[in-house]
Amino acid sequence: MTTEQHDRQDKRNGGYEGWLRYTHIEDAYKREAYSVRCSQLQIMGESPVIHTARTELAAALDTMLGAKPREMNGTGGESFGIIGGTIDSFTRCEARIPEDCHLDELGEDGYVIQAEETGPIWLFAASDNGVLYAVYHLLRLLQTDQPIGKLSIRETPVNGLRMLDHWDNMDGTIERGYAGNSIFFRDNRIVADRDRIRDYARLLASVGINAVAINNVNVHREETKLITEPLLPDVAKVADVFGAYGIRLYLSVNFASPIEIGGLDTADPLHPDVSAWWRAKAKDIYRYVPTFGGYVVKADSEFRPGPFTYGRNHADGANMLADALAPFGGHVIWRCFVYNCLQDWRDRSTDRARAAYDHFKPLDGQFRDNVLLQIKNGPMDFQVREPVSPLFGGLSRTNQLLELQITQEYTGQQRHLCYLVPQWKEALDFDTFARGEGSTVASAASGALFGTKLGGMAAVSNVGDDSCWTGHPLAQANLFGFARLAWNPALGAEEIAAEWTAMTFGADPEAQRVITDMLLDSLTIYESYTAPLGVGWMVNPGHHYGPNVDGYEYSKWGTYHFADCNGIGVDRTVRSGTGYTGQYALPQYERYESLEQCPDELLLFFHHVPYTHKLKSGKTVIQHIYDTRFEGTERAAMLVTRWDSIKRSIDAEIYRLVRERLVQQAEHAKEWRDVLNTYFCRKSGIADELGRTIY
Repeated sequence: MTTEQHDRQDKRNGGYEGWLRYTHIEDAYKREAYSVRCSQLQIMGESPVIHTARTELAAALDTMLGAKPREMNGTGGESFGIIGGTIDSFTRCEARIPEDCHLDELGEDGYVIQAEETGPIWLFAASDNGVLYAVYHLLRLLQTDQPIGKLSIRETPVNGLRMLDHWDNMDGTIERGYAGNSIFFRDNRIVADRDRIRDYARLLASVGINAVAINNVNVHREETKLITEPLLPDVAKVADVFGAYGIRLYLSVNFASPIEIGGLDTADPLHPDVSAWWRAKAKDIYRYVPTFGGYVVKADSEFRPGPFTYGRNHADGANMLADALAPFGGHVIWRCFVYNCLQDWRDRSTDRARAAYDHFKPLDGQFRDNVLLQIKNGPMDFQVREPVSPLFGGLSRTNQLLELQITQEYTGQQRHLCYLVPQWKEALDFDTFARGEGSTVASAASGALFGTKLGGMAAVSNVGDDSCWTGHPLAQANLFGFARLAWNPALGAEEIAAEWTAMTFGADPEAQRVITDMLLDSLTIYESYTAPLGVGWMVNPGHHYGPNVDGYEYSKWGTYHFADCNGIGVDRTVRSGTGYTGQYALPQYERYESLEQCPDELLLFFHHVPYTHKLKSGKTVIQHIYDTRFEGTERAAMLVTRWDSIKRSIDAEIYRLVRERLVQQAEHAKEWRDVLNTYFCRKSGIADELGRTIY
């Protein structure tokens, strides 16, 4: 076996290929049926993206069907094969385009896959990116054993921007990274070997990601230099790698860059020298990276510099940067994660949950057309359970971008299995009622609800240089799931889980069933042994792993549960609390304001109640806490048993990696159970009705 073959085998065994694990189709009947239709191909065009599409399709078919497809010479006739290209490329070669395709409605990234029982499989798209997405869709059909004899598929992405944010630092570390070191940086330089970046771009393009920011939103001194000429040539090389897969490169920037690297004594966004500096900087960047996407900005948040320093507002800061990028088609993605992180814990009137809405709602309509406000799914910080941010629906004249966190900072840090797609689906499907019933977060984020020019979804990526990218092999499902939802938020959590499982683990139906079920159960399992009823935050400060009920209770960060001997929860009502519920439109405001109507799963986020308060289940709050901690621990232990049941169907190395994590999760669930149950038993003085061991 050659070195190259060894490397390929190592990658396959370690989960490196992810869901693009093109394996030889063993079923001779299926293989023959696919081979008849896919034995030859022609992908028209010569751009880097078209070259990627052609190469990917040929290599995948070679592996799956056991024969490399032949190149076709024409675009007509009755022969079988695959013919793909843009509308323009078909027009130039005078090929027939079926009238019922409505290709003029595809938009920038849409595509059509069409085939009759005889004749070619046609891949039509408006752009090179669309051709690439059509290729991956066709391969996905083959990977999941779908029939391809007759096809009529039309896909257009709901979201224009489908983005991943990396919190990578140039020293090679990753903030909130749980899968090794950065694939982009090492020793304060951009890595010279870009093969792994190329493999990552390939994974992302296969599920429709079209934008990526490669450095941490907390921009330190070394990362600030990424927009300077010594580093821009290397930035351009990374941009070229992503560009060949239809992905635009963005950079997180330091708002104080004019001071730190520009020699100015101010970063005031309204100072003419500052705006001139940023305009000149934009010219430098686009000279090296013509396809540069733009800036991601964290400003006036958690000690990051911003316009507040100069008595300006966020629109002043974002618009100054937007004006510099506008001539080149660049975007400013301005994060709404802004709150007072130096709070007095004694002051119950201050509520971190209110902060984003209070800061940005008054500025609605004041941002430039190339600015997108990036809004976290909840008002706090990626907790296992929190309500949807009221900024969705609250902003009607501003481009929005829904921000999710794939890396599991508060949901087990990729040591615990926690499939997050059901949580994201709840957020996307949430009805803001901003324009009556049906005003979902998905429609607000995409721009459809209010007719804004730009929109989409972004998420914090969970990859590092571990062999399987995500540390926990099953955590790849979250990366895959985010991308599929960004393309189409109407997809179901079970549908996505089943698709990922089939592509990643192959055709064994029992393995597919067990893994899909484990994924779908995992979020409720994790929630059941950690923070109850929407409280959140009961983690160790700093690294945020493991139980610490009072870890943030007397903290400057402003995240509290107010547990005492009588009860628990935060009163966020207009009637008697912080007034946060008033940020929602009717009837959601009334629903959360009312103790009787408030959903139990969010009860303690919105209300302070006695431990003896009866939930809709009939249980008291304290008994619910006890029961779910015990139940969650038992369910976590069962994950190991379920995984063991399909050992023979799983690659040995992936089986070992997953099992190690599941065993660790089962043990850690006991720690969560015992810490929380003991804390609340001592705090409330109320015993468990079932007499189970509480220390």
